[in-house]
Amino acid sequence: MDKVSSDCPYPGCFFCVMKEGNPSKRRASILKFFRELPSQDDDGQVLPISGLWNTAMAHPNDQEFIDLGIFECMAALIWKGLKNRRWLAHDQNIYIPYYAAHIIGSYTMNMEEFADSAVHAGVIPPLVELLRGRLTWVEQRVAVRALGHLATYSSTFPALASHGEILELSIQLAMSSLEIVYSHFYQYVDRRLSYHCDLLTRGMGGVEMESRKAEEWASQLQCWSLQLINCFAFKPEFLSTICKPEFLIKLPGMWGGLVNENSPAGIGLLRTICHHKLGRGPVASCTGIIEALCNIARSSDDWQYMAIDCLLWLLQDPSTCHKVIDKAVPALVDLAEISALGDHKKLGDTIVSVLQECIQSQGNGRNSLSNRTKEQIEELLNSRQRLKWEKSMPKEDLHIKQAAALVVKLEGNSLFSSGNISGAASKYSEALALCPMRSKKERVVLYSNRAQCYLLLQQPLFAISDATRALCLHNPLNRHAKSLWRRAQAYDMLGLAKESLLDAILFINECSQSNDPDLSLRQNKVPDYAERLVKKQMRAAWLFREAAIKHGGVHCEGDAGDIYGRETDDSEWETASESDIGNDGRDEMGDDDDDDSEWKNEDERKDKYDKPSIKDIKHGYNVQLAEDEP
Repeated sequence: MDKVSSDCPYPGCFFCVMKEGNPSKRRASILKFFRELPSQDDDGQVLPISGLWNTAMAHPNDQEFIDLGIFECMAALIWKGLKNRRWLAHDQNIYIPYYAAHIIGSYTMNMEEFADSAVHAGVIPPLVELLRGRLTWVEQRVAVRALGHLATYSSTFPALASHGEILELSIQLAMSSLEIVYSHFYQYVDRRLSYHCDLLTRGMGGVEMESRKAEEWASQLQCWSLQLINCFAFKPEFLSTICKPEFLIKLPGMWGGLVNENSPAGIGLLRTICHHKLGRGPVASCTGIIEALCNIARSSDDWQYMAIDCLLWLLQDPSTCHKVIDKAVPALVDLAEISALGDHKKLGDTIVSVLQECIQSQGNGRNSLSNRTKEQIEELLNSRQRLKWEKSMPKEDLHIKQAAALVVKLEGNSLFSSGNISGAASKYSEALALCPMRSKKERVVLYSNRAQCYLLLQQPLFAISDATRALCLHNPLNRHAKSLWRRAQAYDMLGLAKESLLDAILFINECSQSNDPDLSLRQNKVPDYAERLVKKQMRAAWLFREAAIKHGGVHCEGDAGDIYGRETDDSEWETASESDIGNDGRDEMGDDDDDDSEWKNEDERKDKYDKPSIKDIKHGYNVQLAEDEP
C-alpha cells in the first residue's frame, strides 16, 4: 500500500494498487484495502467503489476479489451507510451503499460458491435493511436483485429463509414498487434527488432520459421482487404466505413492461404456484385470474406457454377443474392446433388429451360441465377424428373437398366485397367445414378472414378466437401478420391495452421482416395506423398509469390528454377502436396475390383509409376482396 504513483494525490490509491506488477504484493495490498476501507473517512472513497462496480459487472466470475474479502468490505460499507448518516452525507458517499449492494449482486449472479462466500461474509442482514427501505427505492432495487441471486441456490436459500421478513417485504415491494418510484421520483421533477438522477443516467442527464430510466428501473424493481418470491414459491411451506388474494389478483398484470422482455413476470410466478396443489386452490378461487390467464395463453410472446401450463394443471386437478373449466375451455380449444411451442412438443395434443379427460370424467354435481363447454370440447374432438378419417381418404376426394372449400371462400369474398359481412362470415364457416384439416394454409386464411368479419360485426371475442386459431395453424407459429393485426384491434375494442399492444408490435415486426417485395420497398417503415394503435396502447398500458391516477398525475381514467403528466397533442392519439378498425381493418382484408396496393402508395393509402367508417364498410363502401393466401 506504500507504493503510490508519483502523479496520484491519494495515499494508498486503489487504482495504483491495481497497477502493482508483483502479484503477491498486489494481493496483499488489495486485501489490506478491503479490510481498512470501511473504517476510513477520507474523501474520494466512491471512486474505488465505482471501479469495483465496473469490474464486477465486466468480470462477475473472477474469483480474485472474492478470496480477498470484497463481500465483507461491501457488507461493512452498507452498514456504515445505514448507521452513520453524517458519513453518508459527506462527499459522494451517498452512492456507496448502492454500489456495494450492486457488487454483491453481480458476483453472486452466476457462481454458487461465490454466493456461499457472500452469505458467510454476512451480506444478508445489511441487504435486508436496504430491502426494508431504510435508504431509498434505488437501494431497494439492487438489494432485491442481490437477494434474488442468493435465493436461487440450494446451499444459500436456507440462510435467506431464516429471515422470515424477506418474503413479506418482497411481496409488498412487488405490489407497491411502481407507486413508490412514481411518487418518490417520477411525479415531481424538481424534487428528484440528484444522485438518483446521476445513477439512472450515468452522467447523460436530461429529464426525458431520467424519466425513461425511472420506468425501466421501476419495472426491474418489480420483476426482481417477483424473482425472489418465485424462489420461495418452489417450497410448499411458503405458499400460504404468497397465495393471498390481494397479491394473486395482481400477478397477471405484473408483466414488467417492454424493457424486461425476458422476465417471467407475474405469470412466471403464477406458473410456479400452480405447479403445486397447495397453490392451485387459491389461484382458482381468485376472480379474474383465469380470464387473465386465458388472455396470456392466447398471446404471442414468451409467456404463452406459462399460462397454458397453468390452465392445464388447474384442469387436471379435480379440486380446481370445476372452478375454471367453463372459462378455460374456449381459450384452450383455440390453441389446440399448436404443434410445438419452444421446448413444449406436441402441445396441441396435450391440450386435446386434457380436455378429453375432462369430458370423460364429467358427472353430476360440482364436476358437471355446462352444455356450451361440452359442445366446444366435442367439436374439438370431432375435428381430431375428422383428421384421422382424412388420412385414409383418397387424394382425389381431398382435392375435391379443397376445391369445394375454395369455391365457397370465393363466394364469401364476393359477399364481403358487396358489404354483406354476416353473409361472408357464414360462407367462411361453410368453407372451414369443407376444407381438409391438413390444408393448414387455407384454414389460416379462412379463420383470419372470418376474424375480420367478426371485427366489423362488433364481435371482438369471436374475432380473437379466430385470429388465435389462424396464428396457431400458421407456420411459423404466431407469425401471421394480418391475424396479429386483427386480434390487436379486437383487444382494443375490449379495452385490453397490453394484449393489443403486444400484438400490434408483433404485427409491425412481421411487416419489417417480410420478404414480400412490396413490403420491403417500404424500408421497414411502420404503417401509420399501426403506429397510432401502438401509441394509444402504450399510453393506456403505461407502467405508472395506476399510480398516476392515484396521485393525480392523470385527471381521470379515460383521459388520454395528460397521462404522462405533461401536455400532448391529442390529434396524435386517434383511437383505433373505430377509425382504425374501419379503415385499417379493410386495409388488411386485401388479397395477398391480387391487392397489395396498401403498401405501394403511402399518400393514396392515407386518402383511402382516413375517411370511411365502420358504417361505410358494412354498406360496402370501397371494400377490397378478402385475402386468398396468407
